[in-house]
Amino acid sequence: MSGYKTCCACCIFFLIWLGSIVPAVAQVGFHLPANKKKDKLQFELINNLAIVPVEVNGKKLSFLLDTGVNFTLLFSLYESDSLTLKNAVPTKIRGLGDGGDIDALKSINNVVKIGDAVDKDHKIYVIFDQKINFSPRMGVPVHGVIGYDFFKDMVAEIDYYSEQLTMHNPYFYTPKKCRKCEEFNIGIVENKPYIRTKINALGKDYDVTMLMDTGASDALWLFDENIGITETPKNYFNDFLGLGLSGAVNGKRSKLDKFTLGTFELNQVNVSYPDSTALRNLESIGQRNGTIGSDIWKRFTMIINYRTKKVVLKKNGFFNKSFNYNMSGIVVEHRGMVPVKDVTTLPSEGISLVRNPGATSGVIINVNPFYTFFLAPKLVIAEVRNDSPAAMVDIRVGDELISLNGKEFYDLKLQEINAVFTSKEGRRITLVIERNGIRMKKKFVLQKLL
Repeated sequence: MSGYKTCCACCIFFLIWLGSIVPAVAQVGFHLPANKKKDKLQFELINNLAIVPVEVNGKKLSFLLDTGVNFTLLFSLYESDSLTLKNAVPTKIRGLGDGGDIDALKSINNVVKIGDAVDKDHKIYVIFDQKINFSPRMGVPVHGVIGYDFFKDMVAEIDYYSEQLTMHNPYFYTPKKCRKCEEFNIGIVENKPYIRTKINALGKDYDVTMLMDTGASDALWLFDENIGITETPKNYFNDFLGLGLSGAVNGKRSKLDKFTLGTFELNQVNVSYPDSTALRNLESIGQRNGTIGSDIWKRFTMIINYRTKKVVLKKNGFFNKSFNYNMSGIVVEHRGMVPVKDVTTLPSEGISLVRNPGATSGVIINVNPFYTFFLAPKLVIAEVRNDSPAAMVDIRVGDELISLNGKEFYDLKLQEINAVFTSKEGRRITLVIERNGIRMKKKFVLQKLL
């Protein structure tokens, strides 16, 4: 069983390999209450990814809704997130990157709830390595991922524009007539969905087989650099692509001329090519050419039906948005909490009336400073691309971000920072950073490389 993940603006992703682990006993699976046809819940759309509320053994957590994994993975647990895990035994997980196997636990007989859908015998793989934590790059808590074990039991309607997940009971589900929708056949291989599509690169058309991966924040990943990469003229740049379970992953970023799925066409689409180090942990690529991620899927309302092996797509308000990438060259993450002193002023007990020269009267209100303290997420530069605009003004990994274009760090969300860095070429950026207790102002301009 193999697959990989990307998430957040810097495309965090991972590959899980569980060797020859095979479910020995059929699970009960997710079910809605008797005679209930569907259930709706809101999710958060963070960096193209759907983060859904999930209960595990009564504990409320947040999971990434992810067609690219064939099991449920739990991580990023701290003492405050403690929960009871049932029937746990040690196992190993291998991830993308330069490291080796990772210790994990396999836990069975767990009660998992998504909205009104409940699975009373759910298998979870648990990682306790605190370095494997997607929350700092996402800016919100992300405790795990859930994939095949959910999609096999529900007809899932994901409305990215309204940030709403509708879970249809497959026994009651009847597709609605929709003139603007298109239906596609999908293949389910090793519990993951694949689809045939077309791309155009450097004027040449290619028919490709792609993994449908709602857990990847990028638009497209391709494994073969012969599709789309050229040195003369150079049409790519090298970049840090993300964090794997076993370390950093690097590769190339470029653009494809066109992506076509049925009658849907998207132009100048972002594409990434992971390097050979990342790909070596893919046990068998087979006929798969790459991955379609959620920078494409978010442009549709999609209905995924694993039982009929169909997906229905309808354009939404994101469809015509351009494909952007980080033009600053830096990745920011949350790293712990810091106290912030907020200064306000309160009137003193005394108010004195005085006469001002040349005026009828005046009032002087004596005020005293009043300090309040609160904790805010600390923002730290986690990655700097070589020769990027940020690198050219000596911004370094480990620098603490104090303000961005005059806005204090505690008023900034990671999504807002990423939106600024992907906004438009030529935009002026002013950062105040702190390094070794010294504050410095850094200025640069966003620069397109593609």
